[in-house]
Amino acid sequence: MGDDVSIKPYLLPAGGWGSMKSLVDITRREKSGKDTFAALSRQNKPEGVMCVSCAWGKPAHPHIAEFCENGAKATAWEMTTLRVTPDFFCEHTLTELRGWKDFDLEQAGRLTHPLKYDAATDRYVAVSWPEAFADIGGKLQGYDPKSVIFYASGRASLEASYMWALYARMYGSQNLPDSSNMCHETTSVGLKSAIGSPVATIHLTDYEHCDAIFYFGQNPGSNSPRFLHNLEACAKRGVEIIVFNPLKERGLERFLNPQNPIKMATNGSTQLATQYHQVKAGGDIAALMGILKWVIEADDDACVTDSEPVLDHGFIAEHTHGFEALAAAARATSIATIERESGLPWDDIVAAARVYAKAKAVIAVYGMGLTQHVRGVDNVHMLVNLLLLRGNIGKPGAGPGPVRGHSNVQGQRTVGITEKPELVPLDALAKQFNFEPPRALGWDTVAACEAVLDGRASAFIGLGGNFVRAIPDHGRMEPAWGGLDLTVHVATKLNRSHLVPGKTCYLFPCLGRIETDMQASGPQTVTMEDSFSQIYGSKGKATPASPQLLSEPMIIAELAKATLLSNPKVNWDGWSADYGQVRDAIETTYPELFKDFNKRLFVPGGFWKGNPASHREWQTESGRAEFNVPGALNATGFDDAEGRFRLMTLRSNDQFNTTIYGYHDRFRGVKGTRDIVFMNKDDMTVAGIANGQSVSLVGDSGSNADRRVDGLRVVEYEIPRGCVGAYYPECNLLIPLDHHAIESHVPAAKSVPVRIVA
Repeated sequence: MGDDVSIKPYLLPAGGWGSMKSLVDITRREKSGKDTFAALSRQNKPEGVMCVSCAWGKPAHPHIAEFCENGAKATAWEMTTLRVTPDFFCEHTLTELRGWKDFDLEQAGRLTHPLKYDAATDRYVAVSWPEAFADIGGKLQGYDPKSVIFYASGRASLEASYMWALYARMYGSQNLPDSSNMCHETTSVGLKSAIGSPVATIHLTDYEHCDAIFYFGQNPGSNSPRFLHNLEACAKRGVEIIVFNPLKERGLERFLNPQNPIKMATNGSTQLATQYHQVKAGGDIAALMGILKWVIEADDDACVTDSEPVLDHGFIAEHTHGFEALAAAARATSIATIERESGLPWDDIVAAARVYAKAKAVIAVYGMGLTQHVRGVDNVHMLVNLLLLRGNIGKPGAGPGPVRGHSNVQGQRTVGITEKPELVPLDALAKQFNFEPPRALGWDTVAACEAVLDGRASAFIGLGGNFVRAIPDHGRMEPAWGGLDLTVHVATKLNRSHLVPGKTCYLFPCLGRIETDMQASGPQTVTMEDSFSQIYGSKGKATPASPQLLSEPMIIAELAKATLLSNPKVNWDGWSADYGQVRDAIETTYPELFKDFNKRLFVPGGFWKGNPASHREWQTESGRAEFNVPGALNATGFDDAEGRFRLMTLRSNDQFNTTIYGYHDRFRGVKGTRDIVFMNKDDMTVAGIANGQSVSLVGDSGSNADRRVDGLRVVEYEIPRGCVGAYYPECNLLIPLDHHAIESHVPAAKSVPVRIVA
């Protein structure tokens, strides 16, 4: 628990003085030194250090302060002067630490020494790097490679990710789950099948050319605050911003730019959303079908009256396939069905449709509010359907704009972190490095968890992240984790995953991106890819937290040397001494994407790896962009029933993924606790529940019926009826492992069937 609990409405805009105070608070708490402020001055700038938080784009002409509240929190968190030395574990057993909150574990500070779990004392103890690498390598040589999991967090650089994927495949494993399996894998599947490209087709500069933004299920105020600058600029030039989101989020309503002294002095904010529609959780397919229905039928009327067409018939004829089937489905769907499934009145849907019908260039923004549903791929397909109707892909100011989370989660996929063999140039790798890579489908996150549960997995090696905490089904997964023969974690700070060791367990501290990475050839640069497929170099200059720290590429190289037979085609020592050699190897594997890689590291605004769909080249089976008819209008995968609610797991303003910076969810008016469930006032009245009352959330329907989270305080909130919200990762306990998106296997964390027990 944090400070004294306070729950009251927050009336101020996003940004502003609240943001400034939050930065002051965290720098004091982390006892930040001069390195923190020096890093912030260089953040997201050419020749600077790229933010360790989200994957939002970095402009070619940055602001003086090109960082946001959450980016500054992430920097202060990583640059803390607090330390977790081996002495820390002399004082605390893992059993004791499992009783700590997520915040308290990471707040203890930076890890300083390589550690090995000692079961006899239930403590981590210091170990030498050579001893650890030798032991791990020897154990891996004794396993079936297909039983070993190589997880990668989305913060790892392109260089580390490429080395990690190559290490796994040379070992013989295709089990490469990563952060995208838990969030935007739905995007990768949905966009790929619809337009032939798994990523956004737009550039950051397209926000300067759009005249409407349709915004679904993403909260920029907490998850990507630098996006607010672009939204503010759009709002000021009259761009219509049409929001579909279950909760009212301040970052989509009003913004006060902290870098505008006049606005700060007058508390003058900018209104962002011109329409705000609180769609039910899982109701986006229906809402989009409603817009499609109105637009298609308006075009039908125009044809009858010989008026100007509403649809772009030329684009549809030349570039798309499947329009007639979708149009027939839209015409056949009743207004009453759309209203029931979306939770929105028809007049609101028509208001949004009218904006779309007149707009010349539309960007469709979305986040996990679309992807984390059983029918999440249908959500993405419907968004693409909307854009295709008026040719809003492949022209300035238009296209899909998924907002990624981790700073390099998209880039990891680009350089081979995937369990899907068809996404990797395996023949090129085989020729380049003279080995035979595995060709079978590996384990994604869900499959890896299933393998841990049924005993097929022997070992888990994690390159960053907090895997055990981020996944669903904590109640089953944490006890099963101890059945693994080997677990290895590469990390900067202590987290929950490190407290559930396998029979042999190592915890390796690594350099952070902000710190100087000095290797044999000198200080190193790493690279990452943002949500717009732009690639940037990043050079840390801060003093490392400990002289014992190794970089991620160095750790990977030493593990590979200890595990694999010598291969003259792979110079692991050379790669860890000079990351430029890794980039040369990446360029050889992916020559079209990374041409002149080492020469383009610090291009202002990054260099673009390209995207065929941006040029209206559709790499689909039909050679055209595909219209897709959804399998259902309800994305949740379950039916409504009396007493059943749709739970959305949420992130707070003081959080980035599983990292908890504090207990202040400022924009939702919650301070001092995360044990919260947000409820609609009318639902509370029907259930006889009072504001502030303590309740339990209990799984309802299917395989989650025996899951329960107790001690949650009810907070009356503006949320659609039949829906409730509670915090991630605490409520991941309520998500069964088999409750995931049908095609992408992304955990369906935005619509979980639950009951409320007073």
